[in-house]
Amino acid sequence: MARKSSSKARIIALGKIRDKRGNLSVIQAGKGLPFEIARTYWIYDVPGGEHRGGHAYHNSQELIIALSGSFDVQVHDGTEEKVFRLERCDKALYVPSGTWRRLCNFATNSTALVIASTPYSPRDYIRDFAKFIDLKTRGEI
Repeated sequence: MARKSSSKARIIALGKIRDKRGNLSVIQAGKGLPFEIARTYWIYDVPGGEHRGGHAYHNSQELIIALSGSFDVQVHDGTEEKVFRLERCDKALYVPSGTWRRLCNFATNSTALVIASTPYSPRDYIRDFAKFIDLKTRGEI
């Protein structure tokens, strides 16, 4: 059974430790995150005009961070769509389970870091938008 999330996608400030030698931001398991970390992966070398994502998860929650460059994340909660521009590595986009997401408009040499609440499972994916809307309408995600 999917874990329903009452949260909406939102930007989370990761904080910044300023230093004349260079700034530092920290993500630490169990401290200030909306979930426990189970997996991390990164997306890079995305050709111009391409997109990544285009799916939702039954259970997995994510934090998406632009480690370098910039890109947009389109999110849809079943009712409305929002677009978040990620371009600072001290800001993360929280994407709750049951939220459609698509990453697009990658600037050259951009890298997206994704931190997930679950290990990879192909069964967790919802890859068809019409099915996603149907599941949302029926309250199943």
